[in-house]
Amino acid sequence: MAETDDRHFMEIALEEARRSAETEEVPVGAVLVQNGEVIAKNHNRCVTTRDPTAHAEILVIREAARKLKNYRLPGTVLYVTVEPCAMCVGAMIQARISRLVFGTCEEKTGMVQSRLALLDDGIFNHRIETVGGVLATECRALIQEFFRARRQKSLQSSPFLV
Repeated sequence: MAETDDRHFMEIALEEARRSAETEEVPVGAVLVQNGEVIAKNHNRCVTTRDPTAHAEILVIREAARKLKNYRLPGTVLYVTVEPCAMCVGAMIQARISRLVFGTCEEKTGMVQSRLALLDDGIFNHRIETVGGVLATECRALIQEFFRARRQKSLQSSPFLV
């Protein structure tokens, strides 16, 4: 897939991430594409659904599996604004996603290259092509601004401020 396609679909994922931030969810957006068409798009909904598994990646995999009537999703590309965690990497392997494109690294919980390279180990029977850093600056800025605002809000509401 061309770099311009990767940028186009990452822009859609960024739109989803912005929607996430509007509802005070961690701003992560994801888009699942097959044959150049968006099959599913969503954003984090853990807080609003009270579901710790409601990560953007999981939600788009679930939606695509329903739409395609198959729990296997070969030939699909997952675009996500932030490097996936272990749970999401596991779901991608189970779904047989063909390619992962992510925006920015997640140094604390990223399991594609930051903390561990789960997709590079060769321990799984399915391999996922991985591309990182697509619109990384925009993806990183969105998540950093979200947490900066959250810290500021927390400081302003602290009963210990003099």
